[in-house]
Amino acid sequence: MPDGVGGTSSKRMPTGYTAAMEGASFLQDLSIVLLIAGLVTVLFHYLKQPIVLGYILAGFIIGPHTPPFPLVNDPDSIQTLSQLGIVMLMFSLGLQLSFRGLMKIGPTASVAAVLEILLMIWIGYQVGRLFGWEQLDSIFLGAILLSSSTVIIVKALNDLGLAQAKFARFIFGILVIDDMAAIIAIALLSGIALSGQLSPVELFVTGGRLGLFFTAVLVVGLLVVPRLLRFVANFKNDEILLVVVLGMGFGMAMLALQLGFSTALGAFLLGAVIAETQQGGKIRAITAPVRDMFSAVFFVSIGLLVDPSLVLAYWVPILFITVVLITGKTLTGALGAFIAGNDTRTSLRVGLGLAQIGEFAFIIAVLGRDLGVTSDFLYPIAVSVSAITTLTTPFLIKHSDAIAGGLERLAPRKVYDYLHFYTGWVVSLSESRRQGNQVRVLLRRWFLQMGLNMVLVAAIFISISALSARLTPYLEFLPAWAEMDAVLFLMALLLALPLLVATLRKLRAAGMLMSEAAITGTRPREQTAMLRSVVISTVLGGGAVVLTLFILLIGSAILPSWPVLLVLAGLGIAVAIWQWRSFVRIYSRAQGSLRDTLGAMPEPESEDTTPIPTLLRQATIDTVTLPEQSPAVGRLIRELQLRSVTGASIVGIEREDESIVNPSPDEDLQAGDRVLLLGSHEHLKAGRAFLVGDDEVPAGR
Repeated sequence: MPDGVGGTSSKRMPTGYTAAMEGASFLQDLSIVLLIAGLVTVLFHYLKQPIVLGYILAGFIIGPHTPPFPLVNDPDSIQTLSQLGIVMLMFSLGLQLSFRGLMKIGPTASVAAVLEILLMIWIGYQVGRLFGWEQLDSIFLGAILLSSSTVIIVKALNDLGLAQAKFARFIFGILVIDDMAAIIAIALLSGIALSGQLSPVELFVTGGRLGLFFTAVLVVGLLVVPRLLRFVANFKNDEILLVVVLGMGFGMAMLALQLGFSTALGAFLLGAVIAETQQGGKIRAITAPVRDMFSAVFFVSIGLLVDPSLVLAYWVPILFITVVLITGKTLTGALGAFIAGNDTRTSLRVGLGLAQIGEFAFIIAVLGRDLGVTSDFLYPIAVSVSAITTLTTPFLIKHSDAIAGGLERLAPRKVYDYLHFYTGWVVSLSESRRQGNQVRVLLRRWFLQMGLNMVLVAAIFISISALSARLTPYLEFLPAWAEMDAVLFLMALLLALPLLVATLRKLRAAGMLMSEAAITGTRPREQTAMLRSVVISTVLGGGAVVLTLFILLIGSAILPSWPVLLVLAGLGIAVAIWQWRSFVRIYSRAQGSLRDTLGAMPEPESEDTTPIPTLLRQATIDTVTLPEQSPAVGRLIRELQLRSVTGASIVGIEREDESIVNPSPDEDLQAGDRVLLLGSHEHLKAGRAFLVGDDEVPAGR
């Protein structure tokens, strides 16, 4: 029979039919996953057990390793879907993070968290080596043990009515830092896995790339995302907002993957950025159902791949690691909390509350398995230890006060007295340091801002270097004599100019502050002014040299020849001088946007708190709008020395939708600012003339 009529051709399935059958198979698998998950989690809710364990058990029931036969035809499709669960889970964890809350955690929880994290990584690594495991298996085990489960702890504390207890608030602070450390560990482990070894150079390079990515995403995100979400929120449509947010989340996850990081990192960072917006609470609510569905699939997929034979074969390491985890987390958490100044009972309750691992342990275990760098046994061990410690967590938290009290009674009297003395000493020491040095506070803030500027400059140059191959085809119109590296270097330099100008201004302000603090007025006036000028010039000149070397280093991949480089440097300086005020305004607006998003941190009080020369009852106020040509635009209030020159004081600034009452000396003035002046009639007249440009800006005191 000829082809196309019968025979072989009759057995050939149409492409559309095959795709339909594959789609039906996937739908069947997904239906079974959600159906079994629903039944088991209802049972676990009835038994008052963590629902996460129900999801894992559901995966175990339908998995390929559970007799008599697997209920899922294609586990790989469920694993692919579980990747969406990882993105949604990490996005939702990012939404729970608040940078404002992180800033309020303070040094006490930070000290405890860092100590607990480092010790648990070390303990996990040593346990792995004790069992004779490979180095990467041991490293991944340390990372698996570093982070406690935020979901399990929060639920247990809420169920027991202890969420507002002192030790619970301290635990919440540690959990935030734990989550950040786990995200960093995921990114670092991805880099280590690619190289196959723990090389200090590789670790340094990966850490540097991670720091640049963190900083660039957070700063750019905090500038762009709030505006975009405000625009989308104006439609008053939750569906549009949900789709836009999910698109942003998965887009950021894909960007992180393209740059060599994990999808979890990108999703987490975008969630953390959105958490700081006005729409953060609403987005948490509308994304919760999507998160719950995909997270359920992820946790089911965890149980899907657990091989009971491996669990039975490694029951000794599972029990040993469980005991080590509970003991180690309790002791390290308690030690960190105690060193931070908490009493012994509170410290022990903190340690007992942290004694488990959860969602990040799963993600790290999955990462090692997917990258093929960990042994087959590590994955079921991590799942088993997490399941056991999830069951023990409510018991430990519920009886933490009784356990802590029993340990206190068992402790020798001298040890108890010493511990009590140490706690009192730490409390008194922290109270004595509350009044910080004003100069150090300002200098620390300025140098932190300059460091952030340099990270962003590095991100610009490195990004241009990395994209050079893709940008080259778009620059083919350039003449033959034009060096491609010169064009790319000039692009990076122009993009970085606002940051470089802002850094130079901060350097000059820091030099002025250091000169005033170091050189008092006990010398003759001329000598004092000269010495201060020398200090300012030294700080500014030294900083400029460091900036130049820094740019040459980070731009080494696209550096043109030296003659061309000198020409480009001259061009950059000319553009900086020409557009100085524009760059200052751009930076100031960006800084204001970040402050609006994160919430302004408490500003230090003005140094210049001497009384107004005239009686207060004789003082009047006046409002001055700064024009573009004002000599005050782009300068700090401290630099103007307005009170010393005119007698008038700036007591308020109105800027677009922002009002700044009693601005600090390091506040930037911008064109269009409505400045509120306080002083006598003569003082206000002189101050107005000074600010609108009818007077000269003083060179110094």
